[in-house]
Amino acid sequence: MGVHGLTSYVEKDRRFLVNVRLQDTRLVIDGSSLYYSLYFGCGADQQCGGEYEAFAEQVRHFFAALFTCRIQPFVVLDGGMDHSDKKFATFRQRAKRSINDANSLSRGTNGSVLPLLTKAVFMQLLSDLAVPFFQCAAEADMEIATLASQWGCPVLTNDSDFYIFELRAGYIPFRHFQWASVAVGRQAHPSQCSVSARCYTVQRLCSHFRGLTPQMLPLFAVIMGNDYTPAHIKQLFFSRVELPVVAAGRRGNPQVEGLLLWLSQFSSPAEALEEVLELDAGGREQRRGATQSVFSAGMQDYTLPPRSSLAQFFSGGLNPLPGSMEVPEILAAQPQWLLRGIVTGRLPSLVQDVLVLQRVMLIAQVENCRLPSSHCTSLAIRQVIYGLLLLGRQQAPAHAPAGRGRGRGRGGRGSRGTSGCRHGGQSEAEGCVHIAPTVVEYDRCDLNLTKSTVDPVQLSGAPHVQIEMMDQTSVSARVQVLLRVLHIEERALGTVPPTLRLPMCVTSFWLQRSRPRPDPTILQAVILGLTFGELSYRRTITGDPMCSRPGVAAVLHRLHQLRVQRKERRGLNLEVAHALSQWQSCMWAALCLNQLLCCPLPNPPCAWLFSGTLLHAVQAALRQGAAVEDFLAGDPFPGQLFSSLMEATLQPCGPGPTGHLGPSSSGARKRGRGQRKHPPQGRGQAPRGRVQRVDERGLNNRFAMLMSDEDYEEEESTTWPYGLLSTRWCFSDVMGPRGCSCQNLPIFVLVYKLMILIFLAASCAFHLLLPHSCILVYIVLAGSQWEGIPFS
Repeated sequence: MGVHGLTSYVEKDRRFLVNVRLQDTRLVIDGSSLYYSLYFGCGADQQCGGEYEAFAEQVRHFFAALFTCRIQPFVVLDGGMDHSDKKFATFRQRAKRSINDANSLSRGTNGSVLPLLTKAVFMQLLSDLAVPFFQCAAEADMEIATLASQWGCPVLTNDSDFYIFELRAGYIPFRHFQWASVAVGRQAHPSQCSVSARCYTVQRLCSHFRGLTPQMLPLFAVIMGNDYTPAHIKQLFFSRVELPVVAAGRRGNPQVEGLLLWLSQFSSPAEALEEVLELDAGGREQRRGATQSVFSAGMQDYTLPPRSSLAQFFSGGLNPLPGSMEVPEILAAQPQWLLRGIVTGRLPSLVQDVLVLQRVMLIAQVENCRLPSSHCTSLAIRQVIYGLLLLGRQQAPAHAPAGRGRGRGRGGRGSRGTSGCRHGGQSEAEGCVHIAPTVVEYDRCDLNLTKSTVDPVQLSGAPHVQIEMMDQTSVSARVQVLLRVLHIEERALGTVPPTLRLPMCVTSFWLQRSRPRPDPTILQAVILGLTFGELSYRRTITGDPMCSRPGVAAVLHRLHQLRVQRKERRGLNLEVAHALSQWQSCMWAALCLNQLLCCPLPNPPCAWLFSGTLLHAVQAALRQGAAVEDFLAGDPFPGQLFSSLMEATLQPCGPGPTGHLGPSSSGARKRGRGQRKHPPQGRGQAPRGRVQRVDERGLNNRFAMLMSDEDYEEEESTTWPYGLLSTRWCFSDVMGPRGCSCQNLPIFVLVYKLMILIFLAASCAFHLLLPHSCILVYIVLAGSQWEGIPFS
């Protein structure tokens, strides 16, 4: 939520804010606003995919400052999308803006994109720091305001809706909360520590407008427009009402001040609303009723209940969804372990979106926007998540046939649905038609936000687990399900540290699924990044032997310097950025699946999983001829860790699921090399040259198998060239589930060749058109070679 124009108006008139010093108090914090502000405020990387370690350090410093001043933080986070859909248009606008910002960053210009794993890192840190927090069913504004009102403590956020809520202790905008000036450490005496801030209260605003009461402000918010109000209401109001003249020399938005002056003329909100309805409806009762319902619903969003149910939760109450919360019926009917996991942050908000709305808004990343979205790589994982949540209660057979959705009536153009059970199929047992549920995904296609329908999948050949009994299912069964999805054998986990088992499985899955296939130097960079993260994490553990080994410290310092040097340079390698975005998408989806399965593999410390600047710098150095052992010299342990991770990643793949999971690969040639055909590989096979065990003859020898021209002939992306050949043929037997990629093209190729031959014959018959036709034929032939379509 957010009232249009109100933040800038208040900021430009300092009379509305008062100086305060905070200590010995509770503080209710808008968690979503906090992690946005801390990430963008610490200057961490956005272009290379994220810098989670720097963000984590900023989060620790923030809460250390609060603890030093004896401020008790209570963090409340947004959950899934609002089930009423009244804010869905706002979500779509934000998603479109994120796509454009990500594209701008990929081109080296300005933009703001929150890296994909930021929220996961933040919530993990809250648990590590023992900060009380709660994840709401939807937007958290009402719960935050009600809790702060009951406790009589201030709210810390950046949401302009809190200029409307009547809070006794006020609202502190994050930009006016000077936590960084607090001296943290032994030199700080607790009795002398406080956080300087500037605080806003509704009463202070109303005191500057004679006759204005706090009860008028919800009507003001609806007229000015927020995330819920239709835009035409504001336009219609300001086109028909004559606002009082604003005094000359006043700063700020004249519409905001004029509306506040206009509302101060009325004795009650009802009287003012009656005037607004007359302006809008013009005496027409039907229009008047519709407008009144919009205003009443909008004003109700700012009406606080007398008591907060979160007060009981933070006091040790066991009820995962307190009774005063309005939650959808389908969510309230879920098993207790799942509800508890949602509110305590052990389950992602993706679970709520799938259960309640069967809709997912995928987060844009900085990547090559000419290629299919990086989230296409993790589609197979998401399909299993959807299947666990939506198919578990239907008693669907575990060995359902795989079908490919055509997308007709289920997402339109670019639909990439794939199914583990056929839609509209007739049940043989009952003789009735059974419509399987689907999930609508919103994702990037080119620079557009598009929707597609995805079919949930139930795994075959793995233990059948049910969502109701997940917390009571054996660990071994849940591990088998997870490894089955990630297409890896359990024996590959043996030599890998527990904290890196899930990232290693994800890296193996990413290596198999990514299109275009990642360059070997990108794989080495990812493994080096995991090695760096594990060493950095273990040095934070008291008593770990890594803390006292100078060679390990030298390795970390060497890699850290490489990262610093990367920050000093501009420009982005889009090939690397896209591959790393695919890896992060797989990591995010695997984290969600692991949490839904009640963590059969340990959740990794997310803050040390990924450093975009480091991975880009390492990959550039490797491509220029550097050796892996150059980075890891000084202590044997980093090299051993790297070798074990690489060996496990390159293990032969485990038996894949028999149902269709995600997009199938499509062959093409590697850029800059002659085209070479390879025999097709089944799901249970890995590419040749990638399945050998790592020998002991040095790190460089371990990658000879990856760098062989014969054994590693990369498949090129199958996106259509832009311009003449950019038309997407959206038939399910031609187009793959990515929506922008071709799958199997034998029929298409025949039609393609036939059209060219007809065109050539026609051109020969009409001599005047021959020069122009030859040019077009050349372009078409060039396009066929670009796509890897043989023309012989």
